[in-house]
Amino acid sequence: MSKKRIDLLLENVTIESVAAEGKALAHVDGMVVFVDFAVPGDIVDIQVYKKKKNYMEGFIKRIVKPSEHRLEPFCEHFGVCGGCRWQPLPYEMQLEAKRQQVEDQLVRIGHLEVPEIRPTLPSEKIQYYRNKLEFSASSKRWLLKDEDPASIPENDRMGLGFHVGKFFDKVLDIRECHLQPEPSNAIRLFVKQFCFENGLEFYNIRENHGFFRNMFVRTTEKGDVMLILCFAREDEAARKALLDAVSARFPQITSLYYVINEKLNDSIADQSPILYKGNEAIYEEMEGLRFKIGPKSFYQTNSRQAHRLYSVAREFAALHGNEVVYDLYTGTGTIAQFVSAEASKVIGIEYVPEAIEDARQNAEANGITNCTFFAGDMKDVLNEAFIARHGKPDVVILDPPRAGIHPDVAQVILKAAPQRMVYVSCNPASQARDLAILCRDYKITAVQPVDMFPHTMHVENVVALVRKN
Repeated sequence: MSKKRIDLLLENVTIESVAAEGKALAHVDGMVVFVDFAVPGDIVDIQVYKKKKNYMEGFIKRIVKPSEHRLEPFCEHFGVCGGCRWQPLPYEMQLEAKRQQVEDQLVRIGHLEVPEIRPTLPSEKIQYYRNKLEFSASSKRWLLKDEDPASIPENDRMGLGFHVGKFFDKVLDIRECHLQPEPSNAIRLFVKQFCFENGLEFYNIRENHGFFRNMFVRTTEKGDVMLILCFAREDEAARKALLDAVSARFPQITSLYYVINEKLNDSIADQSPILYKGNEAIYEEMEGLRFKIGPKSFYQTNSRQAHRLYSVAREFAALHGNEVVYDLYTGTGTIAQFVSAEASKVIGIEYVPEAIEDARQNAEANGITNCTFFAGDMKDVLNEAFIARHGKPDVVILDPPRAGIHPDVAQVILKAAPQRMVYVSCNPASQARDLAILCRDYKITAVQPVDMFPHTMHVENVVALVRKN
């Protein structure tokens, strides 16, 4: 049974503010209305597509009068591509909306006692700031509203770009992305053209057949480039033809990998990338420290802003040189090594074994001898016996995944009773939940939002905690 269509048009509605999840907010007859792609001050007609007891959701049917704040989107794919939804919003308003998001989660929803939340630290770059992008291939790309399927030539049916929101099998073909510096766009366009001209079939995501399925481009501030091409099956002649062609066309590619991925999803976390040409890794530098980045390594995707993020974490740690620091969810050990010069000893723990191996190699290459790294599930590794063996932490730094920390981990930390904690989070909602547990014994002394992803609603947030006397 199909869902009943809501035929409700709200006319001449004034957008009031930015709301959660990147939407904007208005009120109509006392009811909250959430709207995509709107800017405070816009006067719009809203087509409602969801109506609940306490709120409605809709999209802009017509802009009656644009807000004085509204900017022209810089990307031709705006509104269809799921990324960079805040392009019409001035950057200063984006930063304030992110600070407000943190305040809402920690104070209004989480009921935590916090000092005045600092203004969001802006990103030095607001375009071409990412160092990693994944592009998916589809034999049947997403069609735009004004396109007639019957009139589309064969070479324009393939798509290499980003998934369209809410559709696992729909890929929007991207002509130019403003997130990653060149040669990212040029490589993607070349790969698509080569595959078409040489009969290399793009993957059919719904029916799970085809040859070329996705690609990853990683870049560094110094200009190194890593390219990973992923295939659904082995076809040595076709694979080599594409790898050789892209290598010849882009000599600036310093690490060229491929993956034969025969499973149903595009993730390469459980795959073994094979080095085809060049160096096994690329390297990023920060304050004289050099970090190895392999095909599966985690590294903050905004390199320049990562330095500001880690600087805040180090400031909040308030180290004097004699502390034992636990860096939980350490990844490739970037924060651990970043604070190591001001600590006596740093213990890093991370779930991914490959990341821990990178962390160990990075520490050795950087001449750091006071960092020790361990791989394993946090709730299994971090226990009383582990702490007894490696020393009670004076400072704990947390940088968990979006889901936050396991309740068992929170209890172990509380029992270890470090003097200070620094909680770095990409999800203020799960951070607020965890802080509610930790604040049994700790007081929040500083909150600093950091913008890692301009033109999106995502925000990184750093919280400093001090043990209550």
